[in-house]
Amino acid sequence: MKWCRFQSGDSAAYGIIEGDSVIEVTGSPFDSYTKTSKSHPLSSVKLLVPVNPIPTFYAAGINYPEHVTWAAKMRGEEPKLPKKADVGYRAVNALIANEEPIMVPKDATEQVQYEGELVVVIGKTCKNVSQAEALDYVLGYTIGNDVSERTWQRGDRTMWRAKNTDTFKPMGPWIVTGLEPDDMHVTITLSGRVVGEYDISSALFGVREYISDMSKYLTLVPGDVLWMGTDGATENMKDGDTVEVEISDIGVLRNKVVWQR
Repeated sequence: MKWCRFQSGDSAAYGIIEGDSVIEVTGSPFDSYTKTSKSHPLSSVKLLVPVNPIPTFYAAGINYPEHVTWAAKMRGEEPKLPKKADVGYRAVNALIANEEPIMVPKDATEQVQYEGELVVVIGKTCKNVSQAEALDYVLGYTIGNDVSERTWQRGDRTMWRAKNTDTFKPMGPWIVTGLEPDDMHVTITLSGRVVGEYDISSALFGVREYISDMSKYLTLVPGDVLWMGTDGATENMKDGDTVEVEISDIGVLRNKVVWQR
């Protein structure tokens, strides 16, 4: 099933995408819902961030070996792979939807870079679950772009603006249920040029391990999202660039980069 949040006219609702149409529902995918008789052409609606409000916005730490190695090299350090799953947080103010612009502040340096990631959407309250049970608590998967200003990232202790500036977290375009995360492949393009590819299965710690480890200490609730990290080196995005993150079986998240003047 493919879930979305969409706007048609002045109203916003959850919907189920069937072919080229969106069937409007009452309720949400996180509790009971009912299909209505309202159907909209997918091309005629505006797709919104697929989860709103998000109770807690989690982000996997350094979770892919090539990205860890690249980042260490940029800092002039020896790479150190983490020994356990590491969890951080992001701010909901930074979220934007598919096709909305990434607005880069005028005082940012040229080192504003993409990070294409799988996003896990929690569907049921989750506490003290095993790895074998973990995916039972997942509603589905969407796509994220963890835009990062690298100079600020090195200088700000909490990465408060490097990762959380308004518009720095594109997410969407929809949520797809019933997938196996380890079967997915990520392709990132920048203005039509492929700049990164990796398999989700190459993560140091997978979706099952993250959910199980987190649930020992945190109660995950419906609507929580977990961004799973990226792999490989990343490049600077320029004013006017379009960045696309494609994940097999999900779709494409597309956003234009606009530098504020």
